[in-house]
Amino acid sequence: MAYTINLFELDASNAAAYLASYGYAVTHITELGGGVSNTVLLVETGEGRFVIKQALGRLRVEQEWLADRSRAQRECRALRELAPLLPPGSVPGVVFEDGENYLFAMESAPEGARPWKSLLLEGVVSPETAATAGRTLAAIIRAGLAAPSWAASFNGATAFDQLRLDPYYRFTASRHADLAARFHALIEETRQRQVTLVHGDWSPKNLLVSGSHLMAIDFEVLHFGDPAFDTAFLLNHLLLKSFHRSQWSARYREAAACFWTEVGSVLPWLAGATMHHLGCLLLGRIDGKSPAEYIQSNETKDRVRRYARELIVRPPDTAAELWERWPR
Repeated sequence: MAYTINLFELDASNAAAYLASYGYAVTHITELGGGVSNTVLLVETGEGRFVIKQALGRLRVEQEWLADRSRAQRECRALRELAPLLPPGSVPGVVFEDGENYLFAMESAPEGARPWKSLLLEGVVSPETAATAGRTLAAIIRAGLAAPSWAASFNGATAFDQLRLDPYYRFTASRHADLAARFHALIEETRQRQVTLVHGDWSPKNLLVSGSHLMAIDFEVLHFGDPAFDTAFLLNHLLLKSFHRSQWSARYREAAACFWTEVGSVLPWLAGATMHHLGCLLLGRIDGKSPAEYIQSNETKDRVRRYARELIVRPPDTAAELWERWPR
């Protein structure tokens, strides 16, 4: 019988006792960086390793940020249903689920795998990894386009609204009154564009690299909606790093182009829609509820703000124009 305490709150100190009720003899537990929205632990047993993850109701940020914890159940379902449609190992398999406590266990990435974000910040910018990130996202978009039943399976975007639209767009709009109308128009456009599966956090931190292999994680805001959000989200991270590590800006631009080559032609209107999101996301990582933690200097923040505002007011028409305007 599973460990039964109403709304059990997982942490490194109680995880072994919790897992013992599922029959696991834990030898070691490592707390992983679950971002601001989850508790994530790497569990080692005599028989192997896996990761256990619990969704938080109040996120670990300065501003109050609440979210529906049932997103954990959605993520579990997404992993199960997407796994057969993607190359083997592209997503972790589900080990077990505890829906009552909004947590589940999943396969871990290969030992030694690292978040792409860490590699990028070190200047290890692999065009091949960027291309794989594009191909994997393209496969998810195509899966949603090919099967309209996904619209019913993953309808509703409560977690996406709570974890993306509100902190990145509404909150940022409240700090830039002259751009507020543009942000709110984009929110409405995104809500109306119910097209295909959207990961909602297609970020380098959620792409684990092991040699040539890439595993995507963190599907908690997966929904049926606007795929341009995902493409812009990844490009935005590469833009941010071009400001933070300007000496490697050309490398980040090349990675962005390799990513776009694999995913940009999936839909004819994707480029224009992506460019409309990009400036708003960029500004949101400076003045939103979840600012990029590695951009600390006020001078760099101001440079990002100026560039982001220009993208919002005058978005590129094509990806090629974005490469020309890429920060150097």
